[in-house]
Order: sequence, then C-alpha cells, then structure tokens
Amino acid sequence: MPVLFDGYNLLRSIQKNDEQFHALTEVGLCRILSEYLMKNRDHGHMFFDGVGPKDQTDMERLGGFTNMEVYFSGHDRDADSAIEQKILDSTAPKRLIVVSTDRRLRAAAGKRKAVSVTSEIFWASLMSQFDNQRAPSPEPREKRSGITSAETDQWLEYFDIEP
Repeated sequence: MPVLFDGYNLLRSIQKNDEQFHALTEVGLCRILSEYLMKNRDHGHMFFDGVGPKDQTDMERLGGFTNMEVYFSGHDRDADSAIEQKILDSTAPKRLIVVSTDRRLRAAAGKRKAVSVTSEIFWASLMSQFDNQRAPSPEPREKRSGITSAETDQWLEYFDIEP
C-alpha cells in the first residue's frame, strides 16, 4: 500500500515525543522510513513544506531510494496541498495510507476512503516493529559451561582468597 507522509508533521511529532530522536533531521527520517518501507515491501511519498534544508548535499543522496520519493512543496504551495492533490489523483485511494496528525489531511483521506494514521501512532508502530525484529544477543559461553580455571584463579587472586 502506498504511504503518503506529511514530513514535517511526522518529524516534529517524533522530535517532541521521542527523546531518542529529538535531533532527527529530514534526511535521517527519510532513511528510517525507507528501511521501514523496504522491510514491508511498500512504497512511500514524503512531502515537506518549502524548498528543503540549506545544505542539499544529503537530500540529493536520497535520490538513491527506490521505494520512496521525496518532494518539497516550494515557496508558493504547502505540503498539505500537495498531499491532498496526490490523494485526489489516486486511482486506488482505498489502498493509500496517509500519515499525518493534520485534521485537514485526515479529512481528505477519509473522503476518498484512504486509511489515515496519526503521526504518533504510526511512529509507535514503526518503533515496535523494529524492536521486535532485532536479533536477541547470544548467551555468554559462561552461562552454560562456567568460567575457565584460569579465570577462577584470577578472581581468587583479585579477592585475595587462598584456594
């Protein structure tokens, strides 16, 4: 299902509500979402207001994403209008997922029967998905076999205990 992201709405929500990501940038957000989309075999469209960051170097590298397109609305239009237009232009709006807390976008999605998810709920879901996919750390060898005799001698010496 194609996902339409209200970029700054999502980014500000993450920065405000998740201490671990308070310094997250546009590029960082796009990288995380691209990985998420890749794992879910989805495609996304990220919309930001304005013309983008002053240093476009990192944004230009985002062109390598095959599963997400990044748009900046420019000076004369806002991202919400661009997202609304994308919803209206969709030939299969029921397959769209719109990620935004903005009431205007959620209403536009509802009119076309697209799924809308608030930024907070989407981010919590994404984070729990990443947490569940992390491989558990392997058990230490000592848990099953105990420590070696050399290690035992080291501890005995450290605590000044005679064997």
